[in-house]
Amino acid sequence: MTTRILAVLLTVAVASAPAVASAQEAQAPTRRPDVIFVPTPEEVVEAMLQVAKVTKDDIVYDLGSGDGRIPVTAAKKFGARGVGIDIDPVRIAEAHENVKKNEVGHLVKIVQGDLFEQDLSEATVVTLYLLPSLNLKLRPKLMKELRPGTRIVSHAFDMGDWKPEQELDVNGRKVYFWTIPKQ
Repeated sequence: MTTRILAVLLTVAVASAPAVASAQEAQAPTRRPDVIFVPTPEEVVEAMLQVAKVTKDDIVYDLGSGDGRIPVTAAKKFGARGVGIDIDPVRIAEAHENVKKNEVGHLVKIVQGDLFEQDLSEATVVTLYLLPSLNLKLRPKLMKELRPGTRIVSHAFDMGDWKPEQELDVNGRKVYFWTIPKQ
């Protein structure tokens, strides 16, 4: 009888292996993240959203959103809609949990994907905490897809020769602010 139970368990395990593998493949990022996850401190999140003058009429896109703290804060404190985009399934799971815990699921959407492949045209505010090289690589996409007047805020890193309109110091951490110009 024990042999029969083992045979049934083995049959079930073998039969479900392809489903498990394909579920894991669906969750795997299309490529490795470009940066390691370092969360933006809450005081910097607040400063970023304040310098961008976020309101309930805004749609805040956070590129490389990690645990989703920026779109969650934008929704919770300012009533804005938010979209968090990250490539890492671990961060996506954390962001979903953060959205649920803060009860902002009606305002915040979390997207697992490559930020360079996402349509950003709906954003009125874009937040970043990437590396300088990624900011520079992203800049043409921002200029092409975002409407004039869209605000961009970066924690820690600038955009090369594109001079920020404002530069803040938040307890030793830099915050940069730009507006997409008329073309």
